[in-house]
Amino acid sequence: QVQLVESGGGLVQAGDSLRLSCAASGGTASNYAMGWFRRAPQKEREFVAAVRWSTGTTYYGDFVKGRFTISRDYNKNTVHLQMNSLKAEDTAVYYCAAGYPAQLTRQRGYASWGQGTQVTVSS
Repeated sequence: QVQLVESGGGLVQAGDSLRLSCAASGGTASNYAMGWFRRAPQKEREFVAAVRWSTGTTYYGDFVKGRFTISRDYNKNTVHLQMNSLKAEDTAVYYCAAGYPAQLTRQRGYASWGQGTQVTVSS
């Protein structure tokens, strides 16, 4: 199973930017994907963004609206989530995920999960 190590969370003000990173220890295959999900207080975990490893095709949650960008460093097995124009409602624990999901926007199929990194946006 792939081990995931997240970094980059923290406390910022509304309108600021933050960059999350997730390093994967394992190898990849043609349909491998990495993504980010988040869980806000008293809410269910929701999809944020994902990238198909082989093609670089990206997917985003509807709420992102151009504010977040997911990218991959193919050689370092690392995925980044650049978050701009942060809002108070972006406050959540952000989880990195990796696996072979049939649908990248769904949690099912992601076999490996990071421990989560807290992002807090003050208004």
